[in-house]
Amino acid sequence: MHIDNLSDDDIARILRETRVIALVGASPKPDRPSHRVGTFLAQQGYKVIPVNPGQAGKTLFGETCVASLADISEPVDMVDIFRRTEKVMGVVEEALHVLTGLKTIWMQLDIVDDKAAALAHAQGAEVVMDRCPAIEIPRLGISQVA
Repeated sequence: MHIDNLSDDDIARILRETRVIALVGASPKPDRPSHRVGTFLAQQGYKVIPVNPGQAGKTLFGETCVASLADISEPVDMVDIFRRTEKVMGVVEEALHVLTGLKTIWMQLDIVDDKAAALAHAQGAEVVMDRCPAIEIPRLGISQVA
């Protein structure tokens, strides 16, 4: 069992039900994992809203980059976090505060924050930790998401 205690069926359901992803820590540099994953997710049919204050106003993944989660004016299903573990709680707190209807907090590979996960769970969001959707989608054979 994985650290987040989610089964493959749980992960597949989350990825199939997700349509809009806020990608926190989005980078315009093609060699960065956040750029590769954001590009992959957009190619899979997800709407990927890049979040990076240093890139605000620029276009990444076919969407305009915003400075913070508070700058997103549409419903978001998932927040995908590309930030160091010590920054995760702040991202989760902001996400839960400003994104109504948020369904999932996704922490990328090597990112685990049990306190942030407990907070998200307490407010009704599912939490995925130490996983990458760009790995899980092909591994689980998910071909159509949108």
